[in-house]
Amino acid sequence: MLITLSQWLALLYPEQLGFLRVFQYLTFRAVMAAMTALLIGLALGPFVIRRLTELKIGQPIREYGVVEHLAKRGTPTMGGALILLSIAISTLLWFDWSNRFVWIVMIVTFGFGAIGWVDDWRKVVDKNPEGMRSREKYFWQSVIGLVAALYLAFSVAETSNLRVLELFIRWVQSGFSNALPPRADLIVPFFKSITYPLGVFGFIILTYLVIVGSSNAVNLTDGLDGLAIMPVVMVGSALGIFAYVTGNSVYSNYLLLPYIPGAGELMIFCAAMAGAGLAFLWFNAYPAQVFMGDVGALALGGALGTIAVIVRQEIVLGIMGGIFVLEALSVMAQVAWFKYTKKRYGEGRRILLMAPLHHHFEKSGWKETQVVVRFWIITMLLCLVGLSTLKLR
Repeated sequence: MLITLSQWLALLYPEQLGFLRVFQYLTFRAVMAAMTALLIGLALGPFVIRRLTELKIGQPIREYGVVEHLAKRGTPTMGGALILLSIAISTLLWFDWSNRFVWIVMIVTFGFGAIGWVDDWRKVVDKNPEGMRSREKYFWQSVIGLVAALYLAFSVAETSNLRVLELFIRWVQSGFSNALPPRADLIVPFFKSITYPLGVFGFIILTYLVIVGSSNAVNLTDGLDGLAIMPVVMVGSALGIFAYVTGNSVYSNYLLLPYIPGAGELMIFCAAMAGAGLAFLWFNAYPAQVFMGDVGALALGGALGTIAVIVRQEIVLGIMGGIFVLEALSVMAQVAWFKYTKKRYGEGRRILLMAPLHHHFEKSGWKETQVVVRFWIITMLLCLVGLSTLKLR
């Protein structure tokens, strides 16, 4: 919004307001988006926490969980709404409203946020720690994920919504031909020229898995004070760099990455997400004054997955978000092994002391703050590895 306003004012008063041309620079707007989201989050945080406390929207704690966490029962939850509000205001202020990629990321983010809101609300109102049923949650996640995947399959390959519609029509008329331009191929990091053509159906399936998978992985990670939000900030910031490079024809050509016109504007969203995340961490750091809840975790995970697909860095997302991947795999392995051993031996057995993985380390004797900070350090190292793929090709 501000970029359009600055253009209009600079045209009306070129001599007096010529300095407003700085609003055209993507890097300037990204910095301002981060600062705006940070200030909004810090300013509204105390008010949101008070309102959540007054409404008695407190976090239910499972009785069979970590004993030390029982003291957290009643801590305000659904604080992810503060993150989403900060992101929305900041992004709308600083990004180019004609950019289709930011809009699709916003739709996915707030769509998953709505699912999380319903889940959290049921936990609070019904006093049921399980919240929304898994099947119902996955159904709505799948609807949003598949719609986004179908749009992105053609949007990444074309430069405008009109061209996207034309490509989709041609695809249907051709009998669902699988061909897509090379820029939509799956990129293998650390290798200069190894890419795999996905085709339309392959692209849709991969995109669906990345968006829904990353959403649930972040949600599973959000179990300790500050554990999930800082990795989201770091991974999101790194993806912002990829978006800037991918959206710049000069840099993308030099670094042998596909040029995706318009992808650079995602840097604004990534910056806003980083600023909002840091503001939330101010209140979510141990001992937490507020929890993110599913409304924040599902939304942020979905946003990371969607951005990674647009900038064609699905595998790099798995590297940088290694903590999220391990947390999800730990739950899958624990559940699968328990069911298998129960069927075979009549008694379920466990691989870990408790899943997700962060609870296993707590049960092993690590303090909560140790788990959190060590997972942050690992994420920082993984983000550096992911960023190194920009040059190591």
